[in-house]
Amino acid sequence: MEPIIERNALVLFQGDSITDAGRERLTPESLGCGYAMMAAGWFGSLYPELNVTFLNRGIGGNRAADLEQRWESDCIALEPAWVSIMIGINDTWRAFDSNDPTSTEAYEASCRNILTAVRDRLSARLILMEPFVLPFPEDRLAWREELDARIEVVRALAAEFDAVLVPLDGIFAAAAERREPAFWAPDGVHPTPAGHALIAQSWLRAVKAIC
Repeated sequence: MEPIIERNALVLFQGDSITDAGRERLTPESLGCGYAMMAAGWFGSLYPELNVTFLNRGIGGNRAADLEQRWESDCIALEPAWVSIMIGINDTWRAFDSNDPTSTEAYEASCRNILTAVRDRLSARLILMEPFVLPFPEDRLAWREELDARIEVVRALAAEFDAVLVPLDGIFAAAAERREPAFWAPDGVHPTPAGHALIAQSWLRAVKAIC
């Protein structure tokens, strides 16, 4: 099996706290301690000869509009060959904990703007990761309708921009049939080490790095 990421490529991970995962902001090469680090580590160990470089610019609390505002410095200027994005859970969450909703239309517009910039200004390939939520605590069930609309946006944009899609919402739902939701994400959103590993495995499968 050969991964679809080419030799000497620069891969950029972008998103919110799930991607951020405690990375050291003053160390540009820091990948944090979550799925980005795990995916990069496994890719490098499996394909050292490809000399692929990974960067993480996820920032906790970000919504799609926040990515759009910092896209010039935190994506375009880095000139990646691949851009992997997971964003959307905070666009949903803030409607419930802060009465500060983001409409699906606004979310889609921000996502479209950043994807268009990647395509037109970098000619880079895209990897889109679905936002997800698990039904624990129980109040997370109320988020479902809002989040489902954003997941549909991600799926449609992945098709439109010829992006690799990582269907995390369904992957986590299936995982929650094997072990209780809190095993994967104790607040329904932020993964445990096992949850981060599940994301990393799913990402690696999507780019054909593992079976």
